[in-house]
Amino acid sequence: MSPSPATVWFAFLLCLALVGLAGPVLARNGDVIAVKTNLSGGWVGLIFVASITSLPELSTGISAVSFANAPDTAVGDVFGSCVFNLAILIVLDFMLREESVYRRVRQGHILSAAFGIVMISFAGMSLALHGQGLAFSAFGIGGYTPIIFLLYAFGARAIFIYEQASQEQRVETVETRYAAQSLAQAVRAYAGAAALVVAAGSALPFVAVQLASIMHWQQTFVGTLFVAAVTSLPELIVSVEAARIGAVDLAMANILGSNMFNMLILGVDDLFYRRGPILYHVSPIHVISALSCMVMSGLLIAGLLYRPQNRLFRTVGWISFGLFTMYLLNSYVLYLHGAR
Repeated sequence: MSPSPATVWFAFLLCLALVGLAGPVLARNGDVIAVKTNLSGGWVGLIFVASITSLPELSTGISAVSFANAPDTAVGDVFGSCVFNLAILIVLDFMLREESVYRRVRQGHILSAAFGIVMISFAGMSLALHGQGLAFSAFGIGGYTPIIFLLYAFGARAIFIYEQASQEQRVETVETRYAAQSLAQAVRAYAGAAALVVAAGSALPFVAVQLASIMHWQQTFVGTLFVAAVTSLPELIVSVEAARIGAVDLAMANILGSNMFNMLILGVDDLFYRRGPILYHVSPIHVISALSCMVMSGLLIAGLLYRPQNRLFRTVGWISFGLFTMYLLNSYVLYLHGAR
């Protein structure tokens, strides 16, 4: 007996609530661990915090390809999360009333945005080549997977070297930040929150497949919009909280680092998918999301270089308006495709 629509929607909202509860705990205790172990600020945001907030995408992708046989949900979640992450900048720009978010952050974020474009565009190109039967694969793994791993490692190292060369120092010292919390307490809290995120993320693909069936939507639409929104909730919560306390660079690094990590997750999903290269078995419509990510990343780089201050109707700047337009356009195209 199939579950009722109300039951499926309740399960979906429950997953959202669990990730929403665990997200702030993951972010705060991840930052505590980073501070207590004396890691650099830029490295924390781009690599450490980004990998933490991307745990839902990782667990969802592995569960989708290993148990639910829903490769479109996994790939849609990866690309959809990248689009959603860049849309978070709209919220941050609206929050910061004194100055545009693109003026508040360092221009050094251009480096991570550029590596994000390289990885996303390579994944999109690989998807297009697979659709034409022109891509290389071996042992059931796409030829793009090892290259994605190498690109991520090269990008992370280049950014680390850049951060070291910039010699940025934290405003607060280890003695004054989180003085009341020990490293052992932070590790325990982090592990508990991570387990909760993994549990909710593992259930999401099954809920998404049922939701697609009940609403007569394709898995591409559900994975790219609904599941991506839930799994990107930690990025949203962390970024908003960081902006609220004035750590805007941490928020930007978390967003861009999560997009790079999402492409790494695509390679991990390919390793776990045993029916062949995962991009062989998904809808080509995902290329639209990849192109949307590239356009949105390009707008971000333009904003970081131009650093506009004027706002449209006293809300957000034209860069954020462009990001919003691309997000809506991507969602509309996927809705039209998924509603067929």
